[in-house]
Amino acid sequence: MPEISTPFSSRMYYRKMGSGPAIVLIHGFPESGGLWRKIQDDLAKNHMLIIPDLPGSGNSTIENKVSLAQMAEGIHAILGTEGIESAIIAGHSMGGYVAFAYAALFPESVAGLSLVHSSPAADDEERKEIRKKAIEIVKNGGKDLFLRQLVTGLFGTDFKLNQPTVVEEQIAVACTMEVAGLINFYEAMMDRPDHTNVLETAQFPIHWIVGGQDNVIPLKKSLGNLYKAQINFVTFNPDCGHMGMLEMPDRVAKELIEFSVYCFSRVKAS
Repeated sequence: MPEISTPFSSRMYYRKMGSGPAIVLIHGFPESGGLWRKIQDDLAKNHMLIIPDLPGSGNSTIENKVSLAQMAEGIHAILGTEGIESAIIAGHSMGGYVAFAYAALFPESVAGLSLVHSSPAADDEERKEIRKKAIEIVKNGGKDLFLRQLVTGLFGTDFKLNQPTVVEEQIAVACTMEVAGLINFYEAMMDRPDHTNVLETAQFPIHWIVGGQDNVIPLKKSLGNLYKAQINFVTFNPDCGHMGMLEMPDRVAKELIEFSVYCFSRVKAS
């Protein structure tokens, strides 16, 4: 697995798969790049995939406090190392927040922006208070119980009943995260700015994947943003929770491939 070194992570690992137009897959919280395991092989048939472990997750280290914007800078450094000038930037949940930060910092290198159960909005005060309480639970030794409850709630009702093994697998991954990494992710999410302006000024297409059973980014919170950009693709899966790449991998892979074909055809035409 290749890696780079940054001021905030001495080892920022990433997976590189396939060849062709580039797609960056950014995981959310509390996850690692392995989140994309059920769709990566399909995407890699005709694309080069870059799948980072964000600092503090998976195989990537964290030495200092890291903002979401710095995580985006790390991903940009990875693309520079690989000689990739333009890519689809796809982010799940917190990874979508990183994707928005990337698009704000490096819009010229974004062929398209895909938000998988995510939002451009900053945390409101209620959400910040929830995160602060979660940080205290983690600090006081309640990490595993907290993560079990959190991860279980990410999945749709029917999926939890029919696919409990997948849910347990994801809980196990979450519980491998170190306390420092968990706390940093929560603090970084609390500190992030609103990125709605990225939608309003984007010169690239925007893709939304929305789940009807998503309790983290519910449809009613998403509706106001789905058509703010000049070019929007919207996928609504009524029976899906917050984890589309695990709950409906074939559908998510198909949508990402179709979005990529459109985005890179525009790049060629220009």
